[in-house]
Amino acid sequence: MVNLNITMADTQNDSIRLTVEKERKRLLDFIRKRVPTQEDAEDILQDVFFELTNTYRLMKPVEQVASWLFTVARNKITDRYRKKKPTSLEDHFAVRAGDDGDRLDISDFLPSNSNSPETEMMREAISDGLMAALEQLPAEQREVFIMHEIEDKSFQEISEITGANVNTLLSRKRYAVLFLREQLQSLYNDLFNT
Repeated sequence: MVNLNITMADTQNDSIRLTVEKERKRLLDFIRKRVPTQEDAEDILQDVFFELTNTYRLMKPVEQVASWLFTVARNKITDRYRKKKPTSLEDHFAVRAGDDGDRLDISDFLPSNSNSPETEMMREAISDGLMAALEQLPAEQREVFIMHEIEDKSFQEISEITGANVNTLLSRKRYAVLFLREQLQSLYNDLFNT
């Protein structure tokens, strides 16, 4: 009995190893196109192969392994975007780099770096207002707005990540923009007493 278990485990390990060797590059390329960093792609890839190993260990047959791997990868990417909540607006803007490779920071969009109390108060009010406005958006609108405007993803990429069609995404972004304009107009009026 022991020899039979060892033989089955060896067979499973060989199957897993061969699948990883065969699909790793193609799967990593697929994931990398849909996430902001190489590190995120590697993490998701490891999660996918972990799922594969667990599936083999639980003796669940996978008939179309390549298709199954890409489905799991797509689901892991979607889960990561749904769970990922940046802790601050600065984190959102830090995702995207300028044309010269410099990191964009929220301070690039706020009043000058003067340290006067008035400027500091205005900067805090703008930052707080932007964050509050983003948090008031429905999750689906916030997600598409952040992915398109801040992470610089195309609507096609967002569609592949979320599973929503492009027209739905365009509509969600339009509603997000209209809402943010209204909220930021109120902030502008309050700050400049107009």
